[in-house]
Amino acid sequence: MESSNEKLMTREPAVAGQFYPGNPGGLKAELERLFSGASTKLSGNSLAVISPHAGYVYSGGVAASAFMQVDPDKEYENIFVIGSSHRYAFNGASVYTHGNFRTPLGEVPVNIKQSRELIAANPFISDRSDAQINEHSLEVQLPFLQFWLRKKFQIIPIVIATQQASTCREIARTLKPYFVPSNLFVISTDFSHYPGYDDACRIDRQTAEAILTNNPEGLLKSIAKNEHAGIPGLSTCLCGWTSVLTLLYLTENIQGIQYRLVDYRNSGDAAGMENKSRVVGYYAISVGYTETLDNKDVTGMIFSQGDRKVLLDLARNAIITRLAGGERSGTGSVNLSAALKQHAGVFVSLYRQGKLRGCIGRFTPDLTLYELIQEIAIASSIHDHRFPPVTKEEIDELKIEISVLTPLKRIAAVEEIELGRHGIYIRKGHSSGTYLPQVAVNTGWSKEEFVEHCSSDKAGIGRNGWKEAELFTYEAIIIKEE
Repeated sequence: MESSNEKLMTREPAVAGQFYPGNPGGLKAELERLFSGASTKLSGNSLAVISPHAGYVYSGGVAASAFMQVDPDKEYENIFVIGSSHRYAFNGASVYTHGNFRTPLGEVPVNIKQSRELIAANPFISDRSDAQINEHSLEVQLPFLQFWLRKKFQIIPIVIATQQASTCREIARTLKPYFVPSNLFVISTDFSHYPGYDDACRIDRQTAEAILTNNPEGLLKSIAKNEHAGIPGLSTCLCGWTSVLTLLYLTENIQGIQYRLVDYRNSGDAAGMENKSRVVGYYAISVGYTETLDNKDVTGMIFSQGDRKVLLDLARNAIITRLAGGERSGTGSVNLSAALKQHAGVFVSLYRQGKLRGCIGRFTPDLTLYELIQEIAIASSIHDHRFPPVTKEEIDELKIEISVLTPLKRIAAVEEIELGRHGIYIRKGHSSGTYLPQVAVNTGWSKEEFVEHCSSDKAGIGRNGWKEAELFTYEAIIIKEE
């Protein structure tokens, strides 16, 4: 991994004996205790985990829950350990290339060759060792990896020192080719710092829900909202926000990625913590593909790339034909796949220059999918009362997005909603309204805001009207023109 003539400098542990036990026996015993009380592994294997970096007595249980989501028998090509700097600020990131890392459990190899290639590929990435030597956010993750993984591994240690979102985007651009199943990403962050216990639980949940939407701008809006809300004692709602933001930039356009909550506690939950007026929050979050990939969605419906093209062509041709004064063609079904002949609800959204130009849908699957697509596409182009009808001059500028819907599922509580996965439908008497799953992603709303806006803006029954209404969720397969 490095030239045999080069003298390397092992990065010695900086917080052993402070954040975690400084001797091998004590550290191993502590890790055994933490993993024995960790949350159960979710189904699927993680491409990334978000893990806290405080002292093990406070956050170690949550960290163990995060690493429980990693396959202990997998042989990873590289493990990217990414944390935000607590001591240095500069517009970029540091990758340690001067040697390996050491903990009380032994030495952790650094892939120096690959690290230097990252530095050569991006002007915002350097090998500043001062940002690494005393930084604890990476170090505290390593004993968990050493204890949990059964195969040898090597790391690429990255400390992000910038406070610029645009720089995080550039760093993510360089890292994106490495975000593959053969690698693992460990993102180090704590959540809220120093509010009271109840405020911490509420704020941390809002921040976590913003992360679950896999929308970088939504996370930034959520952080700004919380940190300007005048919450007593709050100094930050996400101390490693630049590291988490970099991860979101990595994953935002990858089809099938899902963020899932694994565990939550704050320092007020630690044994012997009687004063809960100033606490720090910790979440474990797993990032991976949905259990069914490629052309099979979580709904169970299967669409090949050819099917998707046919649906988009049907929608576009139906609009063109209607604008020319004709009727939809009623395309024969002889050569269509079985997937296009099934019955499902549909929404068709039209965009022009990135802005919504029309959106209409139907939950009732009273026609086959290929028939309903044409009907709804025409309705979206001429019957959305929020917009004037689409003109012939606009058709070439339109981008079409089709949402194929699963059946409605009645729910009893807002907590059952998974942002970014579920759309919502509210019904009270003759009033009803819906938001597609992607609305939560685009707005960065919390679950409560998602429901309140739908209740008020779509169903017209007021922000709290949903409390006396029927509440449903559904999922959507998104098929869109690029």
